[in-house]
Amino acid sequence: MKIGMISDLHIDRHKMLKPEDFHKTLINVLYQREIEVLLIAGDISNNYKLTQQFIKNLEKQSQIKVLFIPGNHDFWSTDTGATSAEILDFYMAMDTCLIGKPYEINDEWAIVGNTGWYDYTYANPKFSLERIARRKYYGATWQDKVKIDWPMEDRKLSRIAASQATKDIEKVKHKKVILMTHIVTHPKFAVPMPHRIFDYFNAFIGTSDFNALYEHYNIRYSVMGHVHFRNAFEENEVTYICPCLGYQREWRTAHIEQEINHALYSITI
Repeated sequence: MKIGMISDLHIDRHKMLKPEDFHKTLINVLYQREIEVLLIAGDISNNYKLTQQFIKNLEKQSQIKVLFIPGNHDFWSTDTGATSAEILDFYMAMDTCLIGKPYEINDEWAIVGNTGWYDYTYANPKFSLERIARRKYYGATWQDKVKIDWPMEDRKLSRIAASQATKDIEKVKHKKVILMTHIVTHPKFAVPMPHRIFDYFNAFIGTSDFNALYEHYNIRYSVMGHVHFRNAFEENEVTYICPCLGYQREWRTAHIEQEINHALYSITI
C-alpha cells in the first residue's frame, strides 16, 4: 500500500489561487503518484467549515482514503460563531479525523493521530514561563493568542493531547504505528537557534510530552507539520517526516502542482 503525507495546505491563504485549485491539483498529484491513502497533518484552512468541506470533497472525488488531524489554524474561532472546543468536537465527529479513532490499515500497521499542542520546551531557556505565556515578542503576537479560545493554558493542553494519543496507541499497541501530529515532536524540526525571533517563538512549535510514546510503542513513522519545513530523517528506527506545503511566499516556485508534488512524502508498506 502506498501512503501519501502532506501538511499545511493553507488553502485560503494564497493570493492568486482558490481552494478549488488546491483540491484539483492535489487529486492530480495523488493519481500521478498512485497514492492509496492520504494523510494530512493539519492546517488545511482558517475556518473549520472550509476544512471539513475540503476533506469531504477530496475523499469523494479522489476515491482515495483521506485521514487528517486538525492543526492550530483549523481551530481558529474568529468570525466562526463557534468556540475552539466546539470546533474540536465537530472534527472528532468526522469519520476522517483520527483523534480518538486509530485507523487499522491491516494486521500489521495502524495510523494514530492527534494535533498535539506546544508546551514551551523548545524555546531558549533564557525565557521564563511567564514571559513565554504572554505570546508576544519584538512587537509580534503569536496569533493563536487572539484566534483560539481554549479554556486552559498551553502546557496543560499539551499534556491532555499526549494522554489522548497514548490511549489511542494503546488500542493498536500490537501493531507498527504511523503517528501523525501537527505540532512538532522532534527538536530537529524547530527553527535552529540562536535566532533573534525564534529563540522565543520556538516555544509554540513543539512539545516534549510525546517523547515517552517513542520509547514505549512501535512507532515507525512520525509525521508532523506546523513549521513549514520539508524534510525527513531517521533516528532510532523511526522515520520523522515534515511534509509541509506552506504559504505561497515560502514556495520555491510559482507552480502549485510542482510544490504539492515536492511537499508530498510517500511510503510503501
